[in-house]
Formats: sequence, C-alpha cells, structure tokens
Amino acid sequence: MKKKRQTSRKSGQTMVEYIIIVVIIAIAAIAIFGVFGDTIRQKMSGAVNELGGDSSAASAATDTESADWLRDLDADGAGSP
Repeated sequence: MKKKRQTSRKSGQTMVEYIIIVVIIAIAAIAIFGVFGDTIRQKMSGAVNELGGDSSAASAATDTESADWLRDLDADGAGSP
C-alpha cells in the first residue's frame, strides 16, 4: 500500500513541475511579445503582403503602435483601419 501511495505522490509532483515550466514559458513569451510586438507585427504584415494578403490590413497594422492597436480591437478581434 505504501508503494502505491508514494508513486501517486511522485506523479502529482511531476505534474506540478510541468505546470510550473509551462507557466514560466508563457510569461516569457508574453514579455518577449510586449518588448518586440511592433517589430513582430511589421514583419508579419510584410510577409502577408508579399504572399498576396490584404494590403489595407497590413498597412493599418504597421501604422499604429501596440497599445493603440490593442485599444482599437473590435469585438470580433479584428483591428479597425
């Protein structure tokens, strides 16, 4: 009985460790996007433009700063030009 209880406890500990790692990676990704958000948006809009996407949406994304773009999001998630 003691062996099974110890295995269960170790399994729970492993799950908590994985959750902590995922949370740390998510926080790092949010921080990186916050620092490089404008650059990432410009690069992505350039790629979309080159691939034949909507050029008005790409230019609207590059004309605004991150805070302005996030503030102007529509309810459906599309930014207003």
